[in-house]
Amino acid sequence: LSLLSLQEVTASSRHYVDRLFDLDPQKVLQGVIDMKNAVIGNNKQKANLIVLGAVPRLLYLLQQESSSTELRTECAVVLGSLAMGTENNVKSLLDCHIIPALLQGLLSPDLKFIEACLRCLRTIFISPVTPEDLLYTDATVISHLMALLSRSRYTQEYICQIFSHCCKGPDHQTILFNHGAIQSIAHLLVSTSYKVRMQALKCFSVLAFENPQVSMTLVNVSVDGELLPQIFVKMLQRDKPIEMQLTSAKCLTSMCRAGAIRTDDPCIVLKTLPCLVRMCSKERLLEERVEGAETLAYLIETDVELQRIASITDHLIVMLADYFKYPSSVSAITDIKRLDHDLKHAHELRQAAFKLYASLGANDEDIRKKIIETENMMDRIVNGLSESSIKVRLAAVRCLHSLSRSVQQLRTSFQDHAVWKPLMKVLQNAPNEILIVASSTLCNLLLEFSPSKEPILESGAIELLCSLTQSENLALRVNGIWALMNMAFQAEQKIKSDILRGLSTEQLFQLLSDSDVNVLMKTLGLLRNLLSTRPHIDHIMSTHGKQIMQAVTLILEGEHNIEVKEQTLCILANIADGTTAKELIMTNDDILQKIKYYMSHSNAKLQLAAMFCISNLIWNEEEGSQERQDKLRDMGIVDILHKLSQSSDPNLCDKAKTALQQYLA
Repeated sequence: LSLLSLQEVTASSRHYVDRLFDLDPQKVLQGVIDMKNAVIGNNKQKANLIVLGAVPRLLYLLQQESSSTELRTECAVVLGSLAMGTENNVKSLLDCHIIPALLQGLLSPDLKFIEACLRCLRTIFISPVTPEDLLYTDATVISHLMALLSRSRYTQEYICQIFSHCCKGPDHQTILFNHGAIQSIAHLLVSTSYKVRMQALKCFSVLAFENPQVSMTLVNVSVDGELLPQIFVKMLQRDKPIEMQLTSAKCLTSMCRAGAIRTDDPCIVLKTLPCLVRMCSKERLLEERVEGAETLAYLIETDVELQRIASITDHLIVMLADYFKYPSSVSAITDIKRLDHDLKHAHELRQAAFKLYASLGANDEDIRKKIIETENMMDRIVNGLSESSIKVRLAAVRCLHSLSRSVQQLRTSFQDHAVWKPLMKVLQNAPNEILIVASSTLCNLLLEFSPSKEPILESGAIELLCSLTQSENLALRVNGIWALMNMAFQAEQKIKSDILRGLSTEQLFQLLSDSDVNVLMKTLGLLRNLLSTRPHIDHIMSTHGKQIMQAVTLILEGEHNIEVKEQTLCILANIADGTTAKELIMTNDDILQKIKYYMSHSNAKLQLAAMFCISNLIWNEEEGSQERQDKLRDMGIVDILHKLSQSSDPNLCDKAKTALQQYLA
């Protein structure tokens, strides 16, 4: 620290610290009590005392066996007060190893001291600068905290609060679950103290989040003869405080998403969903609107029926438009501090609205239409794509992706607003989670009926998508190749050549030997789309024939599922349809033997695909058909066709007869 700030440190602050070193225990105690009164609500004073080294001394006194219980308790109270200050204060306390000292204090027999230690631990753990893992470093801590739950309403409140702040992710959930958290905390939901009920409820909401094991257990737990879901439903009634309504709605939402409660259960349809919609009203505070919308988005994300119900509840779609206009609730407008806070956090509302719109429009065409017809919706999404907050950008892209599943909208609103421009911009060096959703959206914009296809091509999409196919991330590889596949569908020859050039043969082989079957199928789909219409087939096979035939051989010889082999035979059938390309098959005995093998395969789909190849090779009207027919007859193909013309499968039978007619004509 600079000298200046040390000079600012008042003599009185130094006087407080000096008294902690007095030899008379009574004077030390009085010094700690005076210090407690001096720091309450005084951040300047807190900072001064920390700078002057009060913390190590207070911790020393707290841990000294010779200190009286009263002194140790007062030390814990002062430390708790210091922790209430700024994040820097908490960092200073952590640096002095306050957590092990306080956890040690919990072993004391004295309840007042235990409560003071817990209160201080609670304050430290709810600070964002404290690593949650500090709670789990010693396995005995959790079981000791569980045991302390029965001591008093204060131990219950603080311990539940510590758990709900330190339970981040499945590992923590499992530790608490295995230590019997559910049974220990359940009865606290009917405590006489509101704070205890509330903290217990928060515990369940973080324990159950995205955790099927916890959710499935909660359904069957009862307290005083009443099942937990029923208790949660009572807690989300309109007369309960908002935070209680919201938190119990979150518990029920997690249980529903985990499959522990059905989506058509009245407690979801008639209680949870309407409660969450109420939270989206502009009467509510910003945080409540954000949490309400995000939880509702999660609840309805995968269920069409819930999406339909939500879309017609309380004019939700219109209500969400207010998220872009009124960051502050009606009641907060008189409070200048609140207004300032809400303006700073308005982006959270926008993010929540985009998320909920994305869930609402995930499946139903009519809902998408309603969303897009909401005032300036497309402009809002386009603006969202370029916001500085990554969360807003991600949510806006998700919303766009959801709406891009509509053929109708791709042809109209998406075109009118040239959505592809900001989308292409988002795709430049974005983080993976945005890239995945943005590239999925691009796939939809590249479908053949989408008018955005042309301008996207002109803006360098091929290069961008080819680079995605080289990503370490599987979802990005799939989306990159999928988008190229869509792009190649019924495209002109130049585009097809550009794609092949952009991908390079090495990369094509890389994709064809990808361990993921999705990547493989989409790559085959791309090849199939590239090899369509005769002039294109002949052109591509004249430049890339050798490599493509190698690739086909590779796959037909590999251990692949029926779908993959069928797709590969269809590619061969396309090649067989070329004028000059045919020769690449006719001069390749290995491939001809493979086609023959698949004609007699046990799977009808593969037989049919192989017959397409043969039909295209022997078709009469084409030059050289006679020689090709003779060669295939010598290979025994005609005998197989005769056998297949007797098949009980009508498709195979017809196809075989049609092929045999070529020989007779």
